[in-house]
Parts: sequence; C-alpha cells; structure tokens
Amino acid sequence: MKPPRFEYVRIESAEQACAMLAQHGEEARVLAGGQSLLPILNMRLAQPRWLLDISRTRTLDYARIDGGRLCIGAAATQASIEWREHLASEVPVLALAFPHISHFQIRNRGTVCGSIAHADPSAELALCLALLKGEVVLCSQRGKRVLTADEFFQGMLQTARRPDELVEEVRYPLSDGQTGYAFEEFSMRHGDFAIVACTAAVNQHGIRLAVGGVADRPCVAAWPCLEGDALEQALNDFAWDLEARDDPHASGAYRRHLVRRIGQRVIERARHASAQRGTRKP
Repeated sequence: MKPPRFEYVRIESAEQACAMLAQHGEEARVLAGGQSLLPILNMRLAQPRWLLDISRTRTLDYARIDGGRLCIGAAATQASIEWREHLASEVPVLALAFPHISHFQIRNRGTVCGSIAHADPSAELALCLALLKGEVVLCSQRGKRVLTADEFFQGMLQTARRPDELVEEVRYPLSDGQTGYAFEEFSMRHGDFAIVACTAAVNQHGIRLAVGGVADRPCVAAWPCLEGDALEQALNDFAWDLEARDDPHASGAYRRHLVRRIGQRVIERARHASAQRGTRKP
C-alpha cells in the first residue's frame, strides 16, 4: 500500500519544528528514522497532512553527558548510541538491550527518541528508560517541560505529548558504578517484538525489575534485597498484577510464567554483576 497524500517539510531546527507543530497540531507528524511511522502511513493507520522530517536536523543529532545523564537528541540514531565507545560503562543496561532491538539495519535508521515517542509496550528502549527512572524532554512554542518515564507513558502507543510538542530529548541516568544490570527477552525469533522482556537493576539498597510486552506500557516493581521464597512470591504477585491476557502470540498464563522465570534470571544476573562491581579495586 501507499501512504495518503501529504506535504513534506525538511526541518532545520527544533524551533521550526515547534512552529510547524503549533500551526498544524494533530494534522502534522514528525519523521525521524521512520521505522515505526512509515509502515503506519503505508497502512493508512495515520493520515497526516504534514510530514515534518527532522532526520537531518543537526542541532537535534547529539548524545552528550550532562548532569549525570546521557542526553540523546531527537535525530540521534540508535546505532550512533549503540556504538558509543563507553556506553557499557555509562548506561550498561542500554548496551545490553541494543542487540535485542530488531536488526542492525533498523537501528541504523531508527532513532532513540522515535522509539520512545512511539511508546510500543514491547519496546526495549522504553523499558530501559522506565527501569532507570529516565526523563523525556518535550518542547513547544510555549516552552519546555520534563516528564519522568512513568509520567510520559500512558498506554499502548499513548503518551503525554501534546499535539504541538516535539520529543526533543531523552535522558538516561548514568551508572553509579555499584549497580548491576541484566536484560533478557523472549520472542518468536530474534529481532521480533518481545512477548515478554525483563530488565533488572540490583544494588545493596534493593531490586528494580521492569517488564515489557505484557501490560499496555512498561511496568516497574521495586523491592528490598529479596532472595529465595520471598523473591519468588514477589515475582508471582507482580506477574498477576500485570493482568496479562490471552492473545494470538501467547496466553496470559504463559506470559505470567515468563515474567516469573525471566524475571528471576535477570535479577540473579544483575545481583551477580553488582557483586562483581563491588569487589573491583578502584
């Protein structure tokens, strides 16, 4: 299929994008990597009158360390972040998650902010943002506002972004050097959408587990340093809280089983990684 007719505008700055969004609102869509948007256009699930291309907007193509966070601009591709020299020490969970994101050809074009803006409940980058309590920066002609991941994601493909706002930047907190991380997902084939994805962060203060692909958005549980039966019970309760339902890909019971098993594995691997970090000499 072909997309409906639209007006194409190559955007030169965030200010121009915000001006166009203020003028056209819901009739405009932002094109960055296009890996999610173009199939939607071709299937005519979205029919914007204006397509605002930011893919070559230099002022939005950046990744920098600022205030203890890795700040990623709206035009920065996933591949440019994946191949950062020090990503594994800056934001270890991102380094673990990137190999699971579709295929390298997609990552070469797809953007980090685009994945966050799309808000697919199976998306790995959104899951990592939720785990780390990261932030999303939204800009418009009215100014900027910063939302936490929990505030930004509101449902399946639904966010708190207003029609006149641009997802200008996402911010992933840097590793503290003591927390251990792990990531694992189950899908029909490598690169497919995750049926269940789990990522964990463990340190001496406690456990954070984020789960994607089950509910309508990434879900996070935080516990003290549980082990044994106490951890199994907490995982079981969390799996039920997600209210997994049957669909053509997996039953709700199978998804709950995956949350319990994969969740336990990633927590144990993250615990081991944290212990290794703690024994390293400065």
